[in-house]
Amino acid sequence: MLDVGCHSALLTVVRRSPGAVLEPVFSRKVRLRLHETLDHKGRLDRAGVRSVERAVAETVAANPRPRGPEVFAFATSVIRDAPNRDAIIAHVARTTGTHLRVLTGEEEARLAYVAARQWAGPVTRPLLVLDIGGGTLEIASGTGDQPHTVLSLPLGARRITRDWLPGNTAPPSRRLAEIRKYLRRSLEAVPDLPQAESGVRVLACSKTFEQLARLAAARGKAPRRGRQLTLPQVRAAVALLAAAKPSRRGNLPGISRHRAEQSLAGALIAQTLMEACGAKSVEICPWSTREGLLLEHLGVPPTTAARSRRAG
Repeated sequence: MLDVGCHSALLTVVRRSPGAVLEPVFSRKVRLRLHETLDHKGRLDRAGVRSVERAVAETVAANPRPRGPEVFAFATSVIRDAPNRDAIIAHVARTTGTHLRVLTGEEEARLAYVAARQWAGPVTRPLLVLDIGGGTLEIASGTGDQPHTVLSLPLGARRITRDWLPGNTAPPSRRLAEIRKYLRRSLEAVPDLPQAESGVRVLACSKTFEQLARLAAARGKAPRRGRQLTLPQVRAAVALLAAAKPSRRGNLPGISRHRAEQSLAGALIAQTLMEACGAKSVEICPWSTREGLLLEHLGVPPTTAARSRRAG
């Protein structure tokens, strides 16, 4: 599986084996900074297209099993939503021989739910899955192996940063209030937004939530492993990130430098989303869309108990 996103291209080779749902065989990551190559309309410039081409070529060439199964390559919202998407995909296919597929936001939400349900194990409790990406926000809920509700909203961390938080400055409180108001109204406009009612297990599967959990854990306000994140902890993270310039946020524990610029927007989205869904806390799930694709391509039975940390 080759996942081409805004910040990296990641090739993952796994197999099914006794005792593990997904057993890692090989992985290779190439860093990307596609957000720096986007114009005001969201188009990738020539440098961005060339970086995608090089990353795809490098990861595919590193595959230890080049004669094995075909690599399933897909691109996330940074390419999917680009006005020159078709030209990017055609260029990469022509120069590397690898055709990038694009998934709809709703399909990403469904696959994230499939992965989270498998990771959670054979439980019968209703599940609410939250996934904050760069361009979109995915929400899925259900009680079975497949979700009964899937949503994809244009409220990703990169998009909110571009539209509301440009520049290398700490935003004033008035701007933060405006962003919260915009996010709140956007979520209130969604009919039948899934709620974290009593008995519902809430899983958060995205780098945004992972980083916020690590930040809270490093500050001594969460379990050491950072697998649980509460709403008060998210609010505290917003205040901490808002007080720092984007160039300084990468110095905070748990915040990676290549995601530092959009970390504040991600925290604001996480806070507003949890409030809108009535979630007082979330459990961090390391599996998402990529693992959902792997599970379905390998034909893993939905009822398999899947708390395998070998692939986490």
